[in-house]
Amino acid sequence: MKLITTLILAFGSFFTIGENFAPATVNKTESQVTWKAAKVTGEHWGYVPIADAKLDVTGGKITGGSFEMDMVNLTVEDLTDEKSKGNLTNHLKSDDFFSVEKFNKSTFKITDVKSTSATDYTITGDLTIKGITKPVSFPAKVAVAGNKMTATGTIKFDRTHYDIKFRSGNFFENLGDRMIYDEVNLDVKLVATI
Repeated sequence: MKLITTLILAFGSFFTIGENFAPATVNKTESQVTWKAAKVTGEHWGYVPIADAKLDVTGGKITGGSFEMDMVNLTVEDLTDEKSKGNLTNHLKSDDFFSVEKFNKSTFKITDVKSTSATDYTITGDLTIKGITKPVSFPAKVAVAGNKMTATGTIKFDRTHYDIKFRSGNFFENLGDRMIYDEVNLDVKLVATI
């Protein structure tokens, strides 16, 4: 009898947990990743389309998830001259930067989530660029309105850790105002239905 009671309680707990857990459907149209990079003489920015994304939500809180970035279709948005914009876009896709022909996707996968409130999180995960995976952590904000959850945060990474060394002051001398800073920012916004 004790065994039967224990089994019933165990199954009850399992199904209760299952009911609280739900993978959220990420709206790729409303979600976006904005990249920003700076050099001595200014900065550039653009978008990287989200190819795929998911968020794991338990009890109204993010517990896991991942997203995939489509490097083939990254854009440059700060330049208005079409020739300059095209040249920079193609250069970013070349082997000097993201080697898009070889590595057409970059990914981020959550490995740990800490929340200090309903809206404030610290997200840790694995960022993979050019086939190289490194851990990153960043603060994130989460807002819930009805059945819509919006998560925002900025991932900051050192591009040289992903074999992107073009005009890096840590690898080349006498660059002067041609130097490009190593830090790249990814402003991430994921909008999901929960």
